[in-house]
Amino acid sequence: MELRKLTTLCAAVLLGAGCAGCSSDKGQGSAMGSVIIEEIPTDAEIPETTEIQAESFPDIPVTYPQIEYTEAGDVYEAESAASFGGLSIASEGGNFSGDGYVTGFSSDGSRYLSFSAEAPSTQHYDLSFIISSESAVDCSVRLNGRTIYTFTTPDDGEFHRITLYGVFLVRGVSDIGLIPEGDLCVDYLKVENNTSLSEISYDAQGGLSNENAGQAATELMDFLAGNYGKYVITGQYVSDSTGAELDAIYKATGKYPVIRFAVLDNAGKSYDGNFKDLDACSEWYHSGGIVGLMWQWRAPSGEPSVYAAETGFSLAKAVTAIDLSMLSQEEIRGLYGEGKITEECYGLMLDLDNMAGQLTTLKNRGVPVLWRPLHEASGGWYWWGASGSAAYRWLWELMYTRYTEYFGLDNLIWLWNGQSDTFIVDSSMYDIASYDLYLDPEKEFGSRYEQFAAAQKYIGTDKLIAISECSSVPDVDAVFRDNAVWSFFGVWYGDHIVGADGEISEKYTSREELIRAYNSSGALTLDEYITLRNGGSVSPAVEPASEPETAAAQEEASAESGTEEGSDE
Repeated sequence: MELRKLTTLCAAVLLGAGCAGCSSDKGQGSAMGSVIIEEIPTDAEIPETTEIQAESFPDIPVTYPQIEYTEAGDVYEAESAASFGGLSIASEGGNFSGDGYVTGFSSDGSRYLSFSAEAPSTQHYDLSFIISSESAVDCSVRLNGRTIYTFTTPDDGEFHRITLYGVFLVRGVSDIGLIPEGDLCVDYLKVENNTSLSEISYDAQGGLSNENAGQAATELMDFLAGNYGKYVITGQYVSDSTGAELDAIYKATGKYPVIRFAVLDNAGKSYDGNFKDLDACSEWYHSGGIVGLMWQWRAPSGEPSVYAAETGFSLAKAVTAIDLSMLSQEEIRGLYGEGKITEECYGLMLDLDNMAGQLTTLKNRGVPVLWRPLHEASGGWYWWGASGSAAYRWLWELMYTRYTEYFGLDNLIWLWNGQSDTFIVDSSMYDIASYDLYLDPEKEFGSRYEQFAAAQKYIGTDKLIAISECSSVPDVDAVFRDNAVWSFFGVWYGDHIVGADGEISEKYTSREELIRAYNSSGALTLDEYITLRNGGSVSPAVEPASEPETAAAQEEASAESGTEEGSDE
């Protein structure tokens, strides 16, 4: 993307000065002293620019209905719910609540139940379905006609409680629909007040796993940690070095995202195609933004694909007990020649070192990077996850140690994107945990609070949690309402954001939703980020939802208030 505004360029110069010499003891003695910083000469010509005509919008405050915490625990029998498509009530076995359970569902979803649930107050609730099925059945849950969740049932024929945590209901009656794609037995729905969302914490202190991290990376991490829970930082993936997606967002909303996410590739066994991307990354950072990179790592041998099903490469065959992390390429080549490591292992090391060279280019330009390698490992569809968690951890630890210690890449902030507690790596080897979240276009993206809450349970509260890829721009109001304030998000490119005509695509996020998100007081955009990094202030976002009080606590508070009033009299 070209620099288009003199004011932005000036702000970037100030920001660069702040990152290079600010702060007291943080970063002192770090390796940043050896990094080559590209300075802007005082007599440099400001490039001619093409001004983009963009609409401007006023700040939009974060708003949502006032939450009133109330104890609840109502049971709604399935046989009393409205049924559609000719369902039947059965009572065989006796292991059920009420007069029986409902069955007779069809595979096409045309037979379903609709519960009329009475919410005593506006707040978050846990919805628990008691379901039995002989085979795994995909089910959708609709709230007032809108699909909010999907799940798959167990297949052992026993009744199980399947709970959706933290569903926001407005006081009064809500229609809760259960639409199975296959036959099963439904006993009842229980609606209880939620308590898990109040346990979410934003107390992560930051600090980088790499003790020798450079000053720029350290200060960026400090900023992310210091604003965790206060703002959602905007981000967007670009399809190429032109950054057309960023300009399209600015044209539509009057705002640029903070984080420019890009994909590095090794297509055709060559990294030449990355050079323009690296230049664009450097320009974005020195213009005041944040750089995020992921690696679509095509297999080192076999068919050069990232997908396990499309390549014969096996990570399991590359794993070795020999510590390769601090060896030179000559030493590694010697091990391969002696037959002590496999061809898969040797090819892996060549690729790792080639990518380290690309990242060194950014280090030498003073660019800190949100680095996300080996993404979505637990899914198994990529070769780095297909050989299981042990092989994946071996590769992560090898990359981390080699990059931080052997190559001295002190500009990386490591994003772990394994997406499962079975694939989690040692906490000393990553800085931020992230999720990739994609929904069908017709589904409302919302806040994705369920993934946030589930992730913090096994990750802990000492790590930031972010959305590293998503299909839609999150609903910022819902993010704060649901107390799921992701550190940042990154919308994927293509029709997730821009159509074939180069204009905003409304397939996943409408123009109105995009404008509201980018102008929300809860979302941090590039201009606001630059202001904050230079010591200025921006409109505050609302605080995350406060911890709910139990009904007993509320009654006690009311009693104390009454006593005090009486004593005043």
